Amino acid sequence: MTSVELTPDERAAELTVERLKQLVGLVDYDEAKDPFPVTAMDAVVFVAGNATQSAHFYQHALGMELVAYTGPETGNRDHKGFVLRAGSARFVILGAVDPASRYADHHRRHGDGVIDLALEVPDVDKCIAHARAQGATVLDEPHDVSDGNGTVRTAAIGIYGETRHTLVDRSRYDGVYLPGYVQRTSTLPTPERRLFQAVDHCVGNVELGRMDEWVDFYNRVMGFVNMAEFVGDDIATEYSALMSKVVANGNHRVKFPLNEPAIAKKKSQIDEYLEFYAGAGCQHIALATNDILRTTDEMRARGVEFLDTPDSYYEDPELRARIGHVRVPIEQLKARKILVDRDEDGYLLQIFTKPVGDRPTVFFELIERHGSLGFGKGNFKALFEAIEREQELRGNL
Repeated sequence: MTSVELTPDERAAELTVERLKQLVGLVDYDEAKDPFPVTAMDAVVFVAGNATQSAHFYQHALGMELVAYTGPETGNRDHKGFVLRAGSARFVILGAVDPASRYADHHRRHGDGVIDLALEVPDVDKCIAHARAQGATVLDEPHDVSDGNGTVRTAAIGIYGETRHTLVDRSRYDGVYLPGYVQRTSTLPTPERRLFQAVDHCVGNVELGRMDEWVDFYNRVMGFVNMAEFVGDDIATEYSALMSKVVANGNHRVKFPLNEPAIAKKKSQIDEYLEFYAGAGCQHIALATNDILRTTDEMRARGVEFLDTPDSYYEDPELRARIGHVRVPIEQLKARKILVDRDEDGYLLQIFTKPVGDRPTVFFELIERHGSLGFGKGNFKALFEAIEREQELRGNL
């Protein structure tokens, strides 16, 4: 992978992410006692109908850097794979070459979406042994894959829908990504400063009545802890509702909110997702940035569409009283439709894209944290009303 000399602003961005890691490090956690220790997110792996064009989109629209590739030119006649990076965030885009590829079948059922939330672990065998003992479905047994750059040990377990967690230990590997991939550099110019630095959290949507089942799975199988819970009026509008719980690994560096629909007058965003994705799956990926104004402006200029927020949101005196002082004037947030929320630890700024594919399923969140470790509870109603307006335009409310 090519090394990049960081500008002072880039160093500040990395320090912001590192500070969050330090705050997370205050969590009382002993890896030696964790039956399923997870170090960090390894990669978000997508299946796309056209991986070549999707890789171009992520380079252009999200400013990511292409770093690795696999495909027919490297001896892989089943599929193409493009690896993109932005800070510690790694996206892998897979697309079928062979019509018989499982990725072709996956795309026919689900459209563009996340097939794998890969996790970096220090001991693949320990994790798989514990998961198996707790009744998890082991999709890939622990095994080594090697090339001239070393050896990666990997395995995989199944989670909701057709999603999986691949477990990766690359401590003995110096290659660009995994054996079978070769270094590839971007043909598009990348921004002088990254648009985001890390994956903050990944949200999963599951069927009605199954949220607690999957929360229990993460607790029991993977040793994750319950971090937050949102039910009732906190997470409902006049027309639709859902329920959400957040699980996190022992050191809180990996966070997975889990949503299920709730009974309401009309179809919720979760119902719409489950219908068009044909089952449970990863709904959105939150990307951590230390300059959400700049990132939003750049992504808009590159063609990314964001959800709208009415001006009345910013004029609400209760909002202004609750959020207090934030680093940018409320008028600048209003001009960009960025949401703001405060909790006992600090505040956060966030904005959500519209779905990025043909189906109304996967989208992205940009999040800038200033002390807050929450998920924007105070913005849920405004967010869901914005999604409902888009659902109504699609005829799916």
